[in-house]
Amino acid sequence: MMHGSNPNGRAAFLDTLSPEARAAFTRLGTRRRYAVGDVLIHEGDHAQELVVLHEGLVKVTARLDRDRASLMDIRIAGDVVGEVAAMGAGPRSATVTACGDVVATVVPRNELEAFLLARPETSLSLIRFVCGRLRRSDRLRLELGGYPVPVRLARVLVELAATYGQPERNSLRIDVNLTQPEFAALTGARTRSVHQALARLRDKNIISTDSRKTYVRDLVSLRKAARLSVPVA
Repeated sequence: MMHGSNPNGRAAFLDTLSPEARAAFTRLGTRRRYAVGDVLIHEGDHAQELVVLHEGLVKVTARLDRDRASLMDIRIAGDVVGEVAAMGAGPRSATVTACGDVVATVVPRNELEAFLLARPETSLSLIRFVCGRLRRSDRLRLELGGYPVPVRLARVLVELAATYGQPERNSLRIDVNLTQPEFAALTGARTRSVHQALARLRDKNIISTDSRKTYVRDLVSLRKAARLSVPVA
């Protein structure tokens, strides 16, 4: 599967390593397979393993209260999840669930620590990767307060297209099945507002939707709707 990256720094972690370091890192731990809906990590759990994704997509959700969970992020093949708890920084802060068939490696904390101590360049790459996620989270929080819902939604769609988009008939198919409430969680908006914004994008033939898949028909117009610069051809 192609590892994703985009201009917003969403390079998968394994793609930041040298070929030799990547090969060594992927030999750690125990390989496991998960089916759609399987939980890889439970929020609040005190397990300290790192999970390395090799195939498939996962959703990262966190509890808002007893009855509601918010979609925080999506991780792709080549990414890692659970890195904060794996470094001993408290219990799991989110739940990670398979969006489809997933192949991953579970790396115990002691094995991870020994590897990072022996390979400081990989340790530095992991630190940079975590810092990049924090910067992205800060940027998203600023955007949630600074832009109206249609712009925030367009920015989320641009990022999803860049990270997960697959070419199909002059379009980009986003291979992540998201419900409108999940789009709302990613944009910090109400579901009704997201429904209206999606409808406007469909009416302009910028996107289309089918069986919970989203197709970007006009990326240039979508970037304009997101108030992003349009690359010169």
